[in-house]
Amino acid sequence: MADVVKWWSRLTAALTGAVLALVVPAHAWAASNGVDDVMIEAARRRTRSRGGFGFFFVGGLCCLFVVAAVVLVVLLISRSRKRRR
Repeated sequence: MADVVKWWSRLTAALTGAVLALVVPAHAWAASNGVDDVMIEAARRRTRSRGGFGFFFVGGLCCLFVVAAVVLVVLLISRSRKRRR
């Protein structure tokens, strides 16, 4: 049980660090850069004739690849730790 708690705390710390390292600076940059006005203007100018399915499909596919890569790295690290013992 102690191994599970140790593993869970390390994983939580890594995810928290990743979120703080990536999301907080991006949010601060977007808030101070006037990006919100550009996004609102782009949404108003967008035409309804073309479909937007391709963007969501490619974004979802990219997200799946990133999640799969993270899971693969975690599995490889955990297996290499078991072999050392």
